[in-house]
Amino acid sequence: MSDDVRQALAVLPPAPHAPASPFRVLVDAEPVVIPYRIYADEPPAGAEAALSAAQRALLDCLYTRHHDGRVRQRRLERVVGLIQPWVAPFVVQLVGEYVDEILLVIRRVLGPELVVPHSPTDAVYGRFVAENPGFVALTGQRVASYWACYHRRRYPTLIDYPGRSLMAALRAAANRHNVSGGEVPGTAAR
Repeated sequence: MSDDVRQALAVLPPAPHAPASPFRVLVDAEPVVIPYRIYADEPPAGAEAALSAAQRALLDCLYTRHHDGRVRQRRLERVVGLIQPWVAPFVVQLVGEYVDEILLVIRRVLGPELVVPHSPTDAVYGRFVAENPGFVALTGQRVASYWACYHRRRYPTLIDYPGRSLMAALRAAANRHNVSGGEVPGTAAR
C-alpha cells in the first residue's frame, strides 16, 4: 500500500500552499493522517492514466480534501462506492462538511447499503466509525452546525437533513460492528 501511496503522490502538481490542518484517524488499527484541505491543482489526465486502479483511487481520495467543492464532489463520485477501509475516512469527513450536493451523492450511494446489517458497506463503515468515536462525534457536531447555518431553509428540521440521516446510519453500523460490546462511546443516536 505504501508504494501505491508514493506513486499517487508523485503525480500531484506543486501546490501554492501547504496542506491545511491534518486530522488523525485509525483505519484497521493503523494511524492515518489526512489533510483537511489540499491546494494542488489536479494533475493532467495523462499522469493519472499511468496509475493503477488502486493508485487512482488513492489520488481521488486525496482530492476529496481539495479546497474546491466541485473537485471534492467529482473525486468523491469516483470512490464513494468502493468498499475499501481506507476510503471510509475520506467519505465520512465529507458528511461533516457544508456542500449539500456532496451529501446527496453520499446518501444516494451509501445510504441504501449502510442500513443493510452486515453488508460489505455496513461492515467497512461500521468498523471505521466504531474505531474512531471522537472523529465521528466531531463530524456529528459539524453536521448539526452546518445544517443550522446553511441548510435550515431547505431542511426545516435537523432530522430531514441528509447529513443527519447519514450520521444515524453510520452510528448504527458502528454499534453493529463494535467488537467490545455495548454502544460505541460518542455514537449514540441523536
